[in-house]
Order: sequence, then C-alpha cells, then structure tokens
Amino acid sequence: MAGGALRCAPYPGTVTFPVVGMVGGGQLARMTHEAGIPLGIRFKLLSDTPQDSAAQVVNDVVVGDYRDLDTLRRFAQGCDVITFDHEHVPTEHLRALEADGFPVRPGPDALVHAQDKGVMRARLTELGIPAPRNRIVSSPEDVAAFAAEGVDAAEGDGFPVVLKTVRGGYDGKGVWVVRGVGDPAAAEPFKAGVPVLAEEKVDFARELAANVVRSPHGQAVAYPVVESIQVDGVCDTVIAPAPGLAEGAAVRAQETALRIAHELGVVGHLAVEMFETADGRLLVNELAMRPHNSGHWTQDGAVTSQFVNHLRAVLDLPLGDPRCRAPWTVMANVLGGDYPDMYAPYLHCMARDPQLKIHMYGKGVKPGRKVGHVNVYGDDLADLRERAAHAAGYLRGTVVE
Repeated sequence: MAGGALRCAPYPGTVTFPVVGMVGGGQLARMTHEAGIPLGIRFKLLSDTPQDSAAQVVNDVVVGDYRDLDTLRRFAQGCDVITFDHEHVPTEHLRALEADGFPVRPGPDALVHAQDKGVMRARLTELGIPAPRNRIVSSPEDVAAFAAEGVDAAEGDGFPVVLKTVRGGYDGKGVWVVRGVGDPAAAEPFKAGVPVLAEEKVDFARELAANVVRSPHGQAVAYPVVESIQVDGVCDTVIAPAPGLAEGAAVRAQETALRIAHELGVVGHLAVEMFETADGRLLVNELAMRPHNSGHWTQDGAVTSQFVNHLRAVLDLPLGDPRCRAPWTVMANVLGGDYPDMYAPYLHCMARDPQLKIHMYGKGVKPGRKVGHVNVYGDDLADLRERAAHAAGYLRGTVVE
C-alpha cells in the first residue's frame, strides 16, 4: 500500500447507537443522560413537565403522564430499551409494554419488589434474607397486636413500631413511628385506605448501602459498601467505603445484594439499604432498582459510575470497573434553604476547594429539597468530611464563612 498506510475494512453497514428511553425527568435521569453522552447513547425522556431536571438538558423529551398507558406506548416507539428514574410506573403498564415487545429493564417482575414493600418483605422472607420483623396491618389494633407478638412482659410492650405505606413514600414520607398504644400516629397511615406495613423499629448502629449492577446475561459487579448518614429521614452524607466495616461484613453485604439481584431478576442498578446493628447483624431495609443517592459518590470516586454501569446493564454491554479511585470519597447532599441564589456561592466553594466536585440539578430551591450534591475524594477522611459538609452548608446558606 502506498506510503505504508494501513486501511481498515469498512463496516458492513451503518452503525446505529441505541436509544434509551427513560421514564421520569428527575435528577437521576439528568445524570444518567450525562453518563451516556461519551458512550454515544441516544436518550429519550418521558417527563412530567418541560421544567423537570432532566428535561432541561435532554434533546428528545416527551411531556406526559407515566400513569397513562397510551402515553407510555407512544413514548416507547423508537426506543431500544425502557428504564426508569423512579419506581412509580404501574406494574400492569410495564407488563403491557413487554407484551408489545418493548424491552423493559428492570422488568415488572423485578421492579414490583421496589414498588411494593409488602411484596418485597414477603419475597425476602422466602429467600431467608435477614430483615426487621414485619407484617401487613389494617388498623391501630393490628399495630398493637404486632408490637406485642413475641415480646416478654419484662421487655416492654414491643413499641416503638414503624408504619410504612406499601407503595410510594421516600425521604421519610409515608413513614410513621408509633411509640405506644393510643399514639395518634397509629391511625394516620390508615386514613388513605392503602395497605400498611408494620415493622419493628430496629435499634441500629448505622445505615449502610450495598450497590450492585446486573446485566441481562447475568454479569454483575458490586461497589464498595457505603455508610449513609440520614438527617430527619433524608440522606445527608455518604462515605465510601463505610468506615470501620469489617471485611467479612462488607463481603456479606455485597453477597446479599448480588443474591437479591439474581433471585429477583434485576437488570440495571440495585441499591440495597441495610441496618447494621450493634451486634454486627445486617438487616435489609429498602430496595431501589435505579441509580440511587447512596451511589452518587461513584460519579467522581469510582472507576465507573453507577450511571454508566446502569446504562451498560440495560443495554447488555460489558460492565465497568466499580472500584474506588481513592481511599475515601464523601458525598454530601445540597438541600434547599432560605437562600435562593446558589450560583453566587460557587465562587466561595470553588476558590476554597479547587478539588471539590459540584453537581447541581437545575431545580428550583425549596427548603429541604434536594437540589444538588458535592463529592470530594482523597486520603484523609476527616478532612474530606469537613470539606463536603462546608460546601453543602455554604451552598444551602447554613454556613456563612
């Protein structure tokens, strides 16, 4: 060949990158879309409004109601796979999409375990997965009976008890703590006329999360187990990996999450939130089958983020390396406060800490609303925690120097 140049054989046809359809226009969809850009993956979004977080940045947006089957069917046209940034699409609608031939990942048989806490608890019990004692209840009297079950008189009356609506609820919403017989909180969940799950209130040492990703052909990866610190029922800080967690306990948490993903047939990202008790037990609290707040640290602190691996999984691509880039990563959520202008504080945060990674969601500022997060990573955990807390607090307006 002249000049020694090498020529590659042409592709047999046009290379077409897939279209991922994501139902839900929140920050998870926004960050998943961002992760797909370097991969050349095209994105289509079903959003409630044009102002939603992801709708501001995605080119192909359908505005409509995810609870309407006809809307879902029209949206699915032209998509190679359907996935989600929330678990609220009616299960029967997902079955209808599958019957129409659209790949839905995770599928309805798996996703129902994240949609319905009663179904989830029943299935985990069948699998022998440790979890808080629980039962479906239908009245305050049922709650009192549940509290008393298996409790010695010398040990008290079995209260407090946690009540949860089986569907919906997040960030502390749809959850009540009943502290005794006659507590008015015992009547609140039943006013809506929906099933209610009663659980023992676990006296836990801390909360952990095991994040795993599984593809349709069964390849799976596990991220380091993290500690999740909650404030008023809302995730405040995530530390990766969980400090002081024994290697055996970390492996046990990862194996539990991987087993759940396999047994339920999960495709995509699965977050398994757990309680670690003072005596070293790990009890499964909640499941989420989508990218999750406890995995936001992976954007900057892992070789492959949860968002990239979720896309790889739903498209059945080889999964990426989940290992940490540094010994520690700290994520702190940025919540809305009484200071509506979060752009101006960037100057202070960026000047004070050039290594800080700020991720904002394009959402209007409301008190207590998640509007962004910050990540920092390095060798000194105490320093990282201080830097993350300062930045999140300064952006919120609770730290002023």
